[in-house]
Amino acid sequence: MVDKIEVTSISSRGQVVIPQEIRERLNIHSGEKFVIIGEANTILLKKLEMPSFNEFEKILKKTREFAKEKNIKESDVEEAIKRARKK
Repeated sequence: MVDKIEVTSISSRGQVVIPQEIRERLNIHSGEKFVIIGEANTILLKKLEMPSFNEFEKILKKTREFAKEKNIKESDVEEAIKRARKK
């Protein structure tokens, strides 16, 4: 649900200002990094954050389950890394 809609503009250098109220509400500070996804007339910004320990554990569990389901071995991962580094 959208709490409040703000309007902003883009500068000649391609910079977009995130309004102060939104920055404060979302705890966004200067220098933070974002992933940007653009599709049709929609732009989505997602703040990059280090996952908490619990979130990291969930990610690892899902990754291990996926690897087991797909029968991916440690040697497969090592080989894929070697191929990627050669590119």
